Amino acid sequence: MSTQSSNILIGYLSEVRNNGMDARIAEEFVKDTSRIKVDNEEILVGHIGSYVAIRQADINILAVTIKMWEVNRFDNADMRKTDRFIALAPVGEILKDGTFSRGITNYPTAGAKVYAVGITEVSAIFSKYQKYKFFIGQLSSHKEYHLGLDPQTFFSRHFAIVGQSGAGKSWAVTNLIQRAILSMPKSHIILLDLHGEYCWKDGNGVRYSAFDESVVNCIDAQEMEMPYWMMSYAELVDLFIDRDDKGASTQMSFMSEILMQLKRKESKRIGLTTFSIDTPIYFSLAEMYMAFKTANEEKKAFGKVLGPLYGQFDNFLIKMQSRLNDVRYDFLLRPKKRKSSESMVDLLRSFVGLGDKKANVTVVDLSGVPSDIRPAISAQVGRLAYEFNYWNPKRREFPITLICEEAHIYIPKERGGQFEGSKKMMERIAKEGRKYGVSIGVVSQRPTELSETMLSQCSSFICLRTTSLDDQAYIRGLIPESEGNLADVLSSLSRGEALVLGEAVPLPARVQLYKPNPEPRSNDVDYINGWRKGPDNLNVEEIVHLWRTQDKR
Repeated sequence: MSTQSSNILIGYLSEVRNNGMDARIAEEFVKDTSRIKVDNEEILVGHIGSYVAIRQADINILAVTIKMWEVNRFDNADMRKTDRFIALAPVGEILKDGTFSRGITNYPTAGAKVYAVGITEVSAIFSKYQKYKFFIGQLSSHKEYHLGLDPQTFFSRHFAIVGQSGAGKSWAVTNLIQRAILSMPKSHIILLDLHGEYCWKDGNGVRYSAFDESVVNCIDAQEMEMPYWMMSYAELVDLFIDRDDKGASTQMSFMSEILMQLKRKESKRIGLTTFSIDTPIYFSLAEMYMAFKTANEEKKAFGKVLGPLYGQFDNFLIKMQSRLNDVRYDFLLRPKKRKSSESMVDLLRSFVGLGDKKANVTVVDLSGVPSDIRPAISAQVGRLAYEFNYWNPKRREFPITLICEEAHIYIPKERGGQFEGSKKMMERIAKEGRKYGVSIGVVSQRPTELSETMLSQCSSFICLRTTSLDDQAYIRGLIPESEGNLADVLSSLSRGEALVLGEAVPLPARVQLYKPNPEPRSNDVDYINGWRKGPDNLNVEEIVHLWRTQDKR
């Protein structure tokens, strides 16, 4: 992709470092109205997020402006003068043949000339990806230019969307999905919705969605029923066994043995010749409970000799019984529709958008699922997507992307803990899923709490406003060293504005994302109108009823 060069000199390099450069703005532009015209476009010299070209001998480097400041001094006549400086983050080189290459091989020295870059050069650099028509927003420095990403790289090699609460993560997710469906009408996306932002019901039970009804399949996780017997052994351990319990290893070993016995019986019924502990076939949870109870109470020799496992499963039985008695877990532990191995086909059809209603995006609403098992259910959704395409002979023609909202909750940084099995499943998808046409998009407001393994597998990043210094430092560590200084702009981004980095974009770009239409239900609560014109009374009886029945509207 060749690029023309602007000849408008705006400054000179004053300092060169291995991870950035500083430049002094030419004296004629040190004014409040320091505007220049490049390619019939007015540009404010030194505007944060704007591009500049640094030239010296055969060196021609493209850089992004990340900071501006002024220094006052006095000349020989004791008159105060102002010098204006900009900090630059180099992003690549413009080669002799006019093409753009990421990375820097030769650095200039102090005194090198800095030139303004206009829309013609920017367009030439980004033009390679325009052909895909996967546009996500407008460049903040050139509002008339619409940024297109490489969807092949973006979706196939995993991506991350990070930013603090209220920065526009839900907007970004909705925008990406809406734009993906426009440019790729046979896309297959599964979205884990933890807070009911993308599919929801109003007070009258009418369902709404952030996507056109013709392309979305909204599934309430409780209504869909993802039964316990489709969970892997590791997920069942997460659900029923406290890993910190001193008898956890014994409980896990016994569970493994009982599961194999129960699944052996079912495999014979359905004519399955081979199976493993993770084979998704039906088994009776009541029978597993009774096996533990019998072993826990076993006595021999007329009650004089205690069985080898006597009293070993007290904690397990208490925890399992509490789960069975809790109505919130009925969708998982007491399924009404998914009570046979044969019911799995219908579930998977609906799950990947091949049910009675064909859909590009399947929104799995987890807002009604108890928070303490959301990680296990989220991992189960991910595993089903992975296993589906792992065994799909046409996986290369049917790729799937799994988007994980609030990913730090169920793919945490810490090792061990209650949901280690669930976390390992999601990390496995990140490491191996690309081979089988399953990719992951992680969305988080706390990247420092998100699995490092997961983030290390992401090749593209959409970074929204982040004011936490710890999170900024963490994001800086995720991107190439030459681009690390770009993280300095994260605290100044407006809502819906993002720094886009990685392999899916030719060079880092500050972008105002398109406002999605329809929008997700993620806007802040309107306190002003609520406290001025809100209801004088509420139906507290109905609230209590919804609370008790776990009917989240």
